Amino acid sequence: MNNTIVRLFSAAVLALLFSGWVQAEELRQVDPDRVGMSADRLARLDGILESYIKEDRIAGQVVMVLRHGGIVFADANGWRDKAAGAPMTQDTIFRIASQTKAIVSTGIMILNERGLLDIADPLSRYFPEWEDLQVAVADGEGGYTLEPARQPITLRHLLTHTSGVSYGSGPAQELWEQAGFQGWYFANKNESIGESIARMGSLPIDAQPGESWIYGYNTDILGAVIEKASGKDLWTFLRTEILEPLDMHDTHFYLPREKANRLAVVYRPGPNGKVEAIPERDGMESQGLYVQGSGPNRSYSGGAGFLSTARDYSRFLQMMLNGGELGGVRILSPKTVELMTTSHLGDIPFRPGQGFGLGFSIVEDLGTRGTVGSEGEFGWGGAYHSSYWVDPEEDLVVVYLTQIIPATGLDDYARLRNGIYQAIVD
Repeated sequence: MNNTIVRLFSAAVLALLFSGWVQAEELRQVDPDRVGMSADRLARLDGILESYIKEDRIAGQVVMVLRHGGIVFADANGWRDKAAGAPMTQDTIFRIASQTKAIVSTGIMILNERGLLDIADPLSRYFPEWEDLQVAVADGEGGYTLEPARQPITLRHLLTHTSGVSYGSGPAQELWEQAGFQGWYFANKNESIGESIARMGSLPIDAQPGESWIYGYNTDILGAVIEKASGKDLWTFLRTEILEPLDMHDTHFYLPREKANRLAVVYRPGPNGKVEAIPERDGMESQGLYVQGSGPNRSYSGGAGFLSTARDYSRFLQMMLNGGELGGVRILSPKTVELMTTSHLGDIPFRPGQGFGLGFSIVEDLGTRGTVGSEGEFGWGGAYHSSYWVDPEEDLVVVYLTQIIPATGLDDYARLRNGIYQAIVD
């Protein structure tokens, strides 16, 4: 009887893990000196980060650093809302914009593992509207000509940003603008992401698929593909397959009203160099329609729609660093993570010393990149000046969140990076 109970219990746990309802354990604070980092040297980061607040160049920021799976540094400086006198806290929620891309790319790879799609599939398999593609070629006189695409866009092209699709800024920009596709903002659209992507398929793209690295709507398109392949809307799929299993309970497309007071205000550099709040609008450089009930709340932007916290995003990245698992909950296989964090660009130009994988930039030559870190490091960032990276060689995760756009004249990324690596002493 006891053995039967044990077997039934084990089967129930496995079923819950598969369905995404078992949550990974909480990340723990650890003594930096016990994991090869100097606590005294890490303390220097306080002054480095606070200097931007004191000089009024950034309103506030949150940073979280993990090594060997434990939190060695967590800091919140400045203001979530200066006018209201609300201080920045570790549970402040940020618009993470393009940091959404890594989570959605992970969603695609979950479906790839389950055989519900293949990253070699043509996009037209899911959206026939993308079958007869036209490429806009600049004619050197301010206009353009159209030529047929030489190959179809594949899901792999979208994952690597080599599909030829921009944010509507190419030679046929006026057609993209007329269709309502300019920039990353989708929160004001009164249509589903699937409807948007279907409409987008009639527009000329900016380059031949597979020939150039062009940043654009690639991951928004992948979000719509997830809906087609899974039979679920993007929010439901990501919530049940990634967010709930990893206990990322503060990550949302549209923030519940009871959490609205934790959302950081968006700032910009003022005319005197001091930060000022951006006016309340529904555009992509404003406070935006990110709270439930503030807009249509219909479009789930897989490229830039998420809001999150340093804690939540650190959990996602630690899962990737662990080879697809966190605290007994497996999201991906190690081989899938390896594929995602390997550059797929070949000879396609990108950034010096870097390539691009399936959702992440990858450091390939440390000296050519020219900043401290490690080869094999992967990461990205968001339009509101948030950033993250994972360094497998040093078993390190870094999440840095703030809300300023544009981040004119700021050098905080470099100083943050230097401050973290100078504290590694093993």
